[in-house]
Amino acid sequence: MNDFLRAKRGKSPSKLRELLAAKGPVKDPVLAPGAYDALSARIIEQAGFPAVYMTGFGSSASLLGRPDVGLLGMAEMVGNARRIAQAVDVPVIADADTGYGNPLNVIRTVREYESAGVSAIHIEDQVMPKKCGHMENKQVIAAEEMVEKIRAATEARSSKDFLIVARTDARAAESFASALQRGRLYMEAGADVLFFEAPQSEEEVARVAREFSRVPLLFNWAEGGKTPPMSLDRLKELGYRIIIFPISALLVATKAIRAVMEQIHNDGTPIRAAQQFMTFREFTDSIGLPEIQQIEKRFAAGK
Repeated sequence: MNDFLRAKRGKSPSKLRELLAAKGPVKDPVLAPGAYDALSARIIEQAGFPAVYMTGFGSSASLLGRPDVGLLGMAEMVGNARRIAQAVDVPVIADADTGYGNPLNVIRTVREYESAGVSAIHIEDQVMPKKCGHMENKQVIAAEEMVEKIRAATEARSSKDFLIVARTDARAAESFASALQRGRLYMEAGADVLFFEAPQSEEEVARVAREFSRVPLLFNWAEGGKTPPMSLDRLKELGYRIIIFPISALLVATKAIRAVMEQIHNDGTPIRAAQQFMTFREFTDSIGLPEIQQIEKRFAAGK
């Protein structure tokens, strides 16, 4: 678990590349549930996952209480990414939306996220302001413009272990064939990982895997989205290397908070719901209070 004294010294992004390069006849995908803040990131790490995904959808909901429709700027997203990266020791994959502008903006975006301590970002080919990938009425920029963004991103990073994930939203905005063509262009431009957003059938998911077997692929497991639910065994069989679960924690936390707030509103206290809570001691232990108390003793004045 994260050492408070080491938290701000950063971590090497090479760990994620090592996970993607794992040996074996059938490689296990990197499972990365979505964190919307530092607390949810710590819970994900404590559950034993090898990576954390900073969700843009969840970040917008958490920071603004609003949907993911391009309302957050780069500084706000990087700030959230920095807090998440400092809270955990596992690699963090972060949503970087469109890169927040043209190739010049992308250069700054890459440098800011890299300095924040994350191990990978994904940038998408949507028109600004963007929308959640499973919403309607998305638009995409010209493929050639996105190619230049990817080239700028790969040249801007200080370490090649900082991974650039190229995401295309062309399946909804144009066609599945267009998405495949864009994927080829983005791979040639130097993307480390490809992310085809919102394929609409299992056959489309499989077709992507067949056509892009030479590059790591990311699968977005979004409850209620346009992509059908698929088993881990099937995704492993197809060869997907990263699977993100961007809204699982957000949805379950929101439902639980709403339920207890309704209980307090109706009863005036949370007594009837209390048996469902973790204890105060369990919670403070999970966020590192014992470690903080030990540090306080070490640096207590006069001792």
